[in-house]
Amino acid sequence: MSGLWELARYERRDAVLMPGDTIPQLFLNAVKARGDKVWMREKKLGIWREWSWTRAAAAVRDIAMGLAALGLEPGQTASILSNTVVEWVLADVGVLCAGGVSNGIYPTDSADQVEYLCIDSSTRVIFVEDEEQLDKVLEVRERLPLLRWIVVFDMEGLGQFDDPQVISLDALRDKGRAFDAAHPGEFERRCASRGPDDLAILVYTSGTTGRPKGAMHLHGALTWTLRQINIGLPQIEGDERMCFLPLCHIAERMIGAFSSIYAGSVLNFVENPDTVPENVREISPTIFFAVPRVWEKFYSAVVIGVKEASRIQQMAYGWAIGIGSRIADLVLAGQPVPASLQWQFRIARFVALDNVRKLLGVHRSRYLLTGAAPISPDLIRWYMALGLPMLEGWGMTETCAIGTINRPDGIRIGSIGPAAEGVEVKIDEGTGEILVRGRNVFAGYLNQPEKTAETITADGWLHTGDVGVADEQGHFRITDRMKDIIITAGGKNVTPSEWENELKFSPYITDAVVIGDKRPYLTCIIMIDQENVEKYAQDHDVPFSNYASLTRAPEVHALIQAEIDKVNRKFARVEQVKKFWLLESQLTAEDEELTPTMKLKRKLVQQKYASQIDAMYQA
Repeated sequence: MSGLWELARYERRDAVLMPGDTIPQLFLNAVKARGDKVWMREKKLGIWREWSWTRAAAAVRDIAMGLAALGLEPGQTASILSNTVVEWVLADVGVLCAGGVSNGIYPTDSADQVEYLCIDSSTRVIFVEDEEQLDKVLEVRERLPLLRWIVVFDMEGLGQFDDPQVISLDALRDKGRAFDAAHPGEFERRCASRGPDDLAILVYTSGTTGRPKGAMHLHGALTWTLRQINIGLPQIEGDERMCFLPLCHIAERMIGAFSSIYAGSVLNFVENPDTVPENVREISPTIFFAVPRVWEKFYSAVVIGVKEASRIQQMAYGWAIGIGSRIADLVLAGQPVPASLQWQFRIARFVALDNVRKLLGVHRSRYLLTGAAPISPDLIRWYMALGLPMLEGWGMTETCAIGTINRPDGIRIGSIGPAAEGVEVKIDEGTGEILVRGRNVFAGYLNQPEKTAETITADGWLHTGDVGVADEQGHFRITDRMKDIIITAGGKNVTPSEWENELKFSPYITDAVVIGDKRPYLTCIIMIDQENVEKYAQDHDVPFSNYASLTRAPEVHALIQAEIDKVNRKFARVEQVKKFWLLESQLTAEDEELTPTMKLKRKLVQQKYASQIDAMYQA
């Protein structure tokens, strides 16, 4: 029988699952140990296709030797400009096995951004997913004197394309096999050419406060961090994982792709971002990592579905989630769950909760992971009421994705958990800033020694820029970014992220930015959830012709005002939002207001919509 009360059965896994001090060593040992077992799956033309460890190893070897044939030397950089696909992982590991440095570029980046990243990283070879990404590189390649080759994963639409600098992935693999045959032992020499103290990957920050900075991560730091991750969040061989977040982001790279190499979990690649809900139900992951926006969308789908259900179904769900909430409260308080309540939870799962879990595709999940952005505590409590432990963690590009994490046997809602295994975390007594030290901390910013010196102290402490507090048990809580704290005209310090997280719990709101620094009161810019608000408008006969007209509808303003009123009741009068404005365009990762991880850029939003903000403060 599964349920929240069984979390005490969680066991640490301190043993080293896979030896290796570099990513190539780790990968080759994993291939030797797992052979024909399944490592990755991808869905193409409606069919799930498998990649065994042996098959993937052959592709990685071909790519590595193909890069050697193209002239990539150990220590030189190759970049990857692609969505999250199997070829991304193969190219990534192939670059590392060639002795190169691997750098990921967001597929939503513009041509100008691609140019900057290639120049800053001294990219010699760039992998691109398809014609769309190829066009970006071709647009700027004349300004990239170090770039020698462009390798294309998907040649659809490029059958007649002929360019001496462009080669398909298949052709690269052909070159690699020929080079391998002519240079026996070269692959092994390349894999052994990098040691623990050599640069492995570059991960560029999202650039919310200026040009992106290339965080340098060493082989030894990566392999050490992978072992620490698996101690705190045990994975086992055969675990089913979803792979759908950007692989150029440190979280999916470490917690997803590289962790699967270390622990043996199976990576399942979704068809595209729009099919995530459908693919989750097909895959039924046993461990599921996602950003808060995904968890919010899942919750919103259930809330809307319950509203459309029959009265009896609504009552059944209400009773069942109530039982789950009572158990969650007991587990969170460290108290035993009475047998009578356990039996009620069995019934609750049978009546409603199991259906919800299957609807979301998480009915097999041992635990859920959330990170990369703050999340509403109420949202975590809701998932726990379903019988699913949701573990919130915190990390940064500069900390190799880990810093703190709630453990399955010690969840504390509203907290990002205690320090991760092997990592030191403390609060600066003077500023309240969270500081981190450990082997997971990056080696510095590429080409920016001054920024590195500002960020890492002489004794190894990383300045994170996050303000936080710690309780007596060592659980940390982030109160805000140091640069984001609002001081109103009346001198009141306000933490905008706390208010914004509460508001994003609404199924009708995707994101929000609270305004009020040096202002008489708080206001808010809100991005509505298009799908759910459109459904609300249709159900209530609200006329609209497009997204902009939807945001201007009085009924929609009343709907959002009601959501704001709910949140306002949780805060003191001086912390309440008095007015709001709805963004009149549906933003995507291509828009400058959003980071590649789909977070609103506070500073840019305030600059771009200054006139709308000023209007909210006029009488």
